[in-house]
Amino acid sequence: MTTIDEQLVHAPADLCFNIAADVERWPAILPHYRWVRFHEKQSFAHGVVEMSAWRMFPAGLRYPTWWVSEMRADEQKRIVYYQHIAGITRGMAVQWQLSARGADTFIRLVHTWDGPAWPLIRNVAANLVIGPHFVSAIAQRTLAGVARAAEQRAQEHT
Repeated sequence: MTTIDEQLVHAPADLCFNIAADVERWPAILPHYRWVRFHEKQSFAHGVVEMSAWRMFPAGLRYPTWWVSEMRADEQKRIVYYQHIAGITRGMAVQWQLSARGADTFIRLVHTWDGPAWPLIRNVAANLVIGPHFVSAIAQRTLAGVARAAEQRAQEHT
């Protein structure tokens, strides 16, 4: 399973990178995030991080999701990497790729995963349910929230 979510953000790439990598602040800017906690913090955007978010459904229904990742960020390449090590998405690789487009930033969020350790329905579960209806749905909200925060900060500094 591979999901790709993308967005053009009207803010500088360095600002977008800092907001995307500063996951401890996500619950303050992303209402669908329940918590973000480092189990082991090595430095800014490096360590083992636990995250939990709500998957929102129509009529106000929401489903709690949870995972633990090894996180590292490459500031020069403007990429944030995650490797999920616990939760239903164990084994998932994630990249936040940020690239300058003039004064704007293009963010590409890539999730790659072989699916859960469920014999027989592994691929169906990953490709038809978890990928599009959980991973991508949450990623789109996260991307939109990071974009909103970056654009607001960029306007405050102009």
